[in-house]
Amino acid sequence: MSDFLKTLGIEDQNPGGFGGQWLGSGPTLDVFTPVDGSKIATVTQVTQDEYDRIVDRAHAAFLKWRTVPAPRRGEIVRRLGNRLRERKFELGQLVTLEMGKIAAEGQGEVQEMIDICDFATGLSRQLYGLTMHSERPQHRMYEQWHPLGVVGVISAFNFPVAVWSWNAAIAAVCGDSTLWKPSSQTPLTAIACTKIAQRVCEESDVDPAIFSLVVGKGSTVGEKLLHDKRLPLVSCTGSCAVGARVAEIVGKRFGQTILELGGNNAIIVAQSANMELAARAIVFGAVGTAGQRCTSTRRIIVHNAVKDELVKRLLGAYETVKIGDPRKPETLMGPLVVQQAVEDLQNAIKRVQEEGGRILCGGESLSGPDHPGGLYVKPCIAEAKNDYAIVQEETFAPILYIIGYGSTANTPQKCGTDYQSVMLQEIHEAIALHNAVPQGLSSAIFTMNVLEAEHFLAHTGSDCGIANVNIGTSGAEIGGAFGGEKETGGGRESGSDAWKAYMRRQTNTINWGTELPLAQGIKFGD
Repeated sequence: MSDFLKTLGIEDQNPGGFGGQWLGSGPTLDVFTPVDGSKIATVTQVTQDEYDRIVDRAHAAFLKWRTVPAPRRGEIVRRLGNRLRERKFELGQLVTLEMGKIAAEGQGEVQEMIDICDFATGLSRQLYGLTMHSERPQHRMYEQWHPLGVVGVISAFNFPVAVWSWNAAIAAVCGDSTLWKPSSQTPLTAIACTKIAQRVCEESDVDPAIFSLVVGKGSTVGEKLLHDKRLPLVSCTGSCAVGARVAEIVGKRFGQTILELGGNNAIIVAQSANMELAARAIVFGAVGTAGQRCTSTRRIIVHNAVKDELVKRLLGAYETVKIGDPRKPETLMGPLVVQQAVEDLQNAIKRVQEEGGRILCGGESLSGPDHPGGLYVKPCIAEAKNDYAIVQEETFAPILYIIGYGSTANTPQKCGTDYQSVMLQEIHEAIALHNAVPQGLSSAIFTMNVLEAEHFLAHTGSDCGIANVNIGTSGAEIGGAFGGEKETGGGRESGSDAWKAYMRRQTNTINWGTELPLAQGIKFGD
C-alpha cells in the first residue's frame, strides 16, 4: 500500500461507518482505481442497525453542538481547514487515484475544501437575522436563525470530497451535525476526510460525531437515510432521476432537500467573441474531469458566421489533449470512472448519428500500456441539432455538441444600420436554443458586445442558476451560491446566503408595552 494512503489512515481493510466510533460489519466493498483497474482497498459497509446507532449518536452530538456559540463553532471549522492544508497533497493524490481526475484537479478539489472552511469560519460571525418595524405600537419584531438538526449529505463520485465540505463546513457553523453517505465508487476519500475531522474534534474537546459517516448500499442504508425523520434536511448531489426520488421520499415526510442534479450546460459563442478565449474555455469545460462534472460543457451554440473557425480551433486543440495516467503532470484527461460511462458515451455517439448528426472527432476507446483498464476514451465532438433527443439528455462523458444559430453572413457588413436589430434577433434565437433543455445548471456566453451580454443575463436570458460572460461553464468559485434550476433541482450550496438552508427561520415579536393591540387593526371585545 502506498505511503500516502497510510498517512491518511487508509488500511487494506477499512470500517465504513463513523459516529463517534468506527463501525462496519456489513457486506464488503472492494475499491478499484479507474487508472488501471487495480484494487486499492476494501471497505466494510455498515449494517442497518449500525446506521441507526450512528444516527442516534449524530443527533446526540447535535443537541450539544447547537448550544456552542457560532464563533466557537467557526474556530473548529478553521482548525479543520488547517488540517486539510497539512494533508492537501495526500488527499489530492487519493482523489486522483480513486476517482481518476488529473493531479491538478485532485489538488484543486482539496483546495476547495480548504477555501470553504475559511469561508465558513468568517460566516460563523455573520449568521444575520433582520429587524422589521411592527405595525403595533410598543412592539419589536425581528427574525433569527436556529440550528436545524442532523443533515444528510449524499455525494457523487465526481467530486468525492468538495461537495461534502460545502455542506459539512457550513452546516457545522450553523450548529448542525452531518451524516455523510458517499458514492460507492469513492468511499476511501470519505473515510480519510472523516478521520481528519475526527482528530480535529477530539483535539478540540468536541464530539466528533458532528461529522458522521455511513458507507452502505443505496438500496438499504440509502433508503433508510431518505426515510429517516431524524434528518430534517437531505442534501443530494447526483443525477436528475436520483434527485427526483430523493425529493419524493423526503418530501413525503415533510423533510427539506438541497438538490444538485444534472446539467446540460451550453456556451453561446457570438459573432463578436474572442475565439481564443472561447476555445480555451470550451476545451477545459468539455474535457476537464473527462466530461464528468455537473458543470461540464455539453453544448456549443455558435453563430454560423464563425462556426467553421471555432470548430477548426476545437479540432486542433482536441488533437493535443494528452490522455492517460492522471497522476502524470502532462496528462490533461484521465479515465472515465466506470465501464458504464464508456458504454453511455458509445450509445450517445450512435444515437446522435441515428438522429442525423455528424461525428467530427473522437469517441474511440483507448487501450494498451498507456491506457490500461478499459476506461480511457478520446473526447468527442459532434455536429447536432438542439432538439435531438440525445442532446436533450446529459451524457456524463466527454461528448460536445456543436449547434449553429443565426446567419452564415457577417452581420455588421451585410446589415449596415440594421445591425443592432439583427444582432438582437439572433441573440434571442441563441438564448431560446440555450434554454430549450430540461436542465438549468451552468451557462456562459462569449461576446464583446455589451448588448448581447446583458440580454443573456437579463430576466429573459439564461434560465440557469449560473450565468457567465467570457468564462466557461465549469470551475465555479466557492463565494457564490452553487446550484441550478428546472431538473437540476433548485438547490444552492456553498457561498452567498446558501447557509440559510441549514437553519430554521423564526420570527419573533416582543410587546414591551402595557396594551395588547392586534395586527390588522382587529378589535376583539373591549
